[in-house]
Amino acid sequence: MPEINRSSEPVWVDNHCHLDDEDDVAAILIDAAASGVETLICVGVTVERSRQCLEIASRHDDVHATAGVHPHDASDGVAGLEDLLQEGIERGVLVAVGECGLDYFYEHSPKSDQRAIFASQIQMAHSSGLPLVIHTRDAWEDTFDVLDSEGIPERTVFHCFTGGPQEAEQCLVRGAMLSISGIVTFGSAKELRAAVTAAPIERLMVETDSPYLAPVPFRGKKNRPALVVRVGEEVAALKELPVERVATRTTANARKFYGLDPLHT
Repeated sequence: MPEINRSSEPVWVDNHCHLDDEDDVAAILIDAAASGVETLICVGVTVERSRQCLEIASRHDDVHATAGVHPHDASDGVAGLEDLLQEGIERGVLVAVGECGLDYFYEHSPKSDQRAIFASQIQMAHSSGLPLVIHTRDAWEDTFDVLDSEGIPERTVFHCFTGGPQEAEQCLVRGAMLSISGIVTFGSAKELRAAVTAAPIERLMVETDSPYLAPVPFRGKKNRPALVVRVGEEVAALKELPVERVATRTTANARKFYGLDPLHT
């Protein structure tokens, strides 16, 4: 990955992106580096795709991987996931369990399967000591119920947070982080924007969820990790903070959350 001139531009972490379906990961990383994005977390959504994330992370020093089963695929179970987590830990490329959780908007898997598979991955986070990456959509009450029953891991993030101030408070009181995506740039996302305005910057991270959810003014196009800068700019505007301050703080938050070495600037 090209050297970033950290003295002249902010440094960012895209703490949630999907690279395993990309044809040219190297080109994506060059594009990201040119925008100051120095670390990417490649997130797994099935056992097989999680393995691909591990392989990508093994080939690129600035990419780290997660392994998990998305609620859409909960009916397929988690066979092989624990072994993959252990392999990723031993290879030094795995940084979290997930993304996992509940999605009642699409309900591609029955709710009962989603809850069971979510609970099992919470326990994997506990037993491995790894952070937990949560996906929740139209399922806040049940998500909190499963978490409270299983015990929320010490390091937990709600990825692509889409709730309002009330949901944000429920996450924060449980000690979780909020990861903000390009949705924060949408004018229609008033509740999310209010939540970001109110939340402490110490509890925020930024992401693209690429190739999905490109921020304004790129909405409708394919997203890419370089555009996490646009997310950070919007967070800065909402919180009336310098962009550099948001970059520095969210980068430090992400590196601490995933157990990465701090930057030496």
